[in-house]
Amino acid sequence: MAAEKMALAKAINESLRKALETDPKVLIMGEDVGKLGGVFRVTDGLQKDFGEDRVIDTPLAESGIVGTAIGLALRGYRPVVEIQFDGFVFPAYDQIVTQLAKMHARSLGKIKLPVVVRIPYGGGIGAVEHHSESPEALFAHVAGLKVVSPSNASDAYWMMQQAIQSDDPVIFFEPKRRYWDKGEVSTEAIPDPLHGARVVREGTDLTLVAYGPMVKVCLEAAAAAQEEGRSLEVVDLRSMSPIDFDTVQSSVERTRRLVVVHEAPVFLGTGAEIAARITERCFYHLEAPVLRVGGYHAPYPPARLEEEYLPGLDRVLDAVDRSLAY
Repeated sequence: MAAEKMALAKAINESLRKALETDPKVLIMGEDVGKLGGVFRVTDGLQKDFGEDRVIDTPLAESGIVGTAIGLALRGYRPVVEIQFDGFVFPAYDQIVTQLAKMHARSLGKIKLPVVVRIPYGGGIGAVEHHSESPEALFAHVAGLKVVSPSNASDAYWMMQQAIQSDDPVIFFEPKRRYWDKGEVSTEAIPDPLHGARVVREGTDLTLVAYGPMVKVCLEAAAAAQEEGRSLEVVDLRSMSPIDFDTVQSSVERTRRLVVVHEAPVFLGTGAEIAARITERCFYHLEAPVLRVGGYHAPYPPARLEEEYLPGLDRVLDAVDRSLAY
């Protein structure tokens, strides 16, 4: 089958549809995922085609949604639950970190919980409070959870397939401001490993590492830097737990400089772990300290200020300038 161009949201929809068709134990649950098709229409048409027993509209109760999914997983189902917005996940945080993440270890490996928790995350859509947060580091810190985020339509399709097939719980962060970005998707391709990073642009002078919504920004920064004669390599991390440090290390050993970029606050963010590990691994290769670009250590601002809060092209290029100045 030839590759088809589709939006990232449509790619997730097609991936969910494929999973529902392939495995009768796959269920989709969440607020407004059925009749409405989700607030971003990611699950549009699925309840109509697979019925209300497979695509289930739930009450507005995130703890109940995840708790029910845990019970279903214990009975052999593979639930895919949607948390409508990133900031709504916290009522379910207890269920996720004390039950979902721990059951495999608590049962000495006898019990598996193949649950996917879908979370649209990040800013850039002009939303109100609790609708634009990036809480990925909170989940990456918890042993027992896999945490991933696609940056493009092809990864969105295949990573969702892999997440659903995983016997471990997966927190699947969907970059909501990229939902409408289109890309080529081949449903017959051989996907990369779920937790493998990928070099999406080769370069020689400095490595930019990002994931989810910031990959596009880093690619734009690399294109702008090229006009000034600078060659930037861009690595799409794809997974925040586990992290493919080997791919990052290999890139940094070639370029000798690293800037890590994410929307979440820099303070204690995913970039802090990457900076520490790469400093340990590449100490004698680095020609500049690892720099981080991200959000501020402050509550996400009102929509009129979010462009000042979010790391954009200028802040990434400023970090590149500072690194190359060493």
